[in-house]
Amino acid sequence: MEEILCNVEIVKDNNNFIARIQSDLGGMREYKSSNFEEVLEQMTMDLQEEFELA
Repeated sequence: MEEILCNVEIVKDNNNFIARIQSDLGGMREYKSSNFEEVLEQMTMDLQEEFELA
């Protein structure tokens, strides 16, 4: 049985990349940077911490 853990939305707004994540544990949060890799790194670290605690 599949279970949705989180929803991820990544958009580019002018020169900024914005990642929005929503999960039951962490709620809604947003990461913003002009560097795409930085946004992915922030998002990945946060999700790893969240799901290691679950």
